[in-house]
Amino acid sequence: MKTPTPRKVIYDTDPGVDDAMALYFALAHPGIDVVGITTTFGNVSVEQAATNALYLTALVNREIPVTRGVKTPWVKTGGVPPDFIHGADGLGNLSSRVPTTNHLDPRSSAQFIVDIAREQPGDITLVAVGPLGNLSLALKLEPELPKLLREVIIMGGTIDEPGNVSPVAEANIWNDPHAADAVFTAPWKLTMVGLDVTHRVVTELALFKKIADHHRHVATDTLHHAVAFYSTFYSGLHKHLALNPGCFAHDLLAFIYLVKPELFQMESGSIRVATDGIAQGQTMMNRRGYIDYPQAGWGQHLPMTEVCMQVDAPGCLALLEETMLSDWLAT
Repeated sequence: MKTPTPRKVIYDTDPGVDDAMALYFALAHPGIDVVGITTTFGNVSVEQAATNALYLTALVNREIPVTRGVKTPWVKTGGVPPDFIHGADGLGNLSSRVPTTNHLDPRSSAQFIVDIAREQPGDITLVAVGPLGNLSLALKLEPELPKLLREVIIMGGTIDEPGNVSPVAEANIWNDPHAADAVFTAPWKLTMVGLDVTHRVVTELALFKKIADHHRHVATDTLHHAVAFYSTFYSGLHKHLALNPGCFAHDLLAFIYLVKPELFQMESGSIRVATDGIAQGQTMMNRRGYIDYPQAGWGQHLPMTEVCMQVDAPGCLALLEETMLSDWLAT
């Protein structure tokens, strides 16, 4: 059987523990070819995000372009990164870091996205797991970007599941709601992987210890340390996680959807984002597209988004374990 050509991916990220989990899954999976990493503010400052992306790729001897992107939201005042969730350094407060020598690509993240999409039209999937400022700015730079990218997959938002920064909003969308609304209303092939499914998949700390013990490599040791910090936060927040420490691997599911979409059940609808007020950051899906609502902002002209609503959690965890225990690390 012929091996499928790996999907070329630009990874737009704010690492972040779950971002690091997702990155290493992507680098380990043979069906994914990460051609660039664009960083943004979110879990940490954009400067720390870029530092972490460079560090994580250096640990596994991968030479992947890393860019620094937007540092603040479009309109709202930027907040303070949640160091109680990811650590002040985004990786669980590492006690030390091994020396590395890789450097940033000088382009902005938005310009990098546009450049690669123009160079390889129809080939690039963009997986965005942080606030969406880089993607929305790239859209401003190149209005034809939806035709140039093969697909966009977003980890963010929620439809039925309660939010994690308000009763109705997920953090990535809430961090830059104006940028998010611009992304959801652009005409690309767009999939949303939100809290409706990410809160159904718990990755146990014991698995990351198993991965670290198996590889005995600085990269998986670093990941195990970061996940331990992250799991402590979630175990204090959710009683069902306190019994068996673990965490929600939010960003990981965007890549699992990319390589194995059959693990998800989908619903399709147009999505708008509330940009202010008590519902700021809410992702609102029109499930009745046949109705001509009197409220402005809806209508037949809006593009459709595929939304992950249910997930095969055991299938996701089995794929994660198989991929991460494979022989993917350079020594």
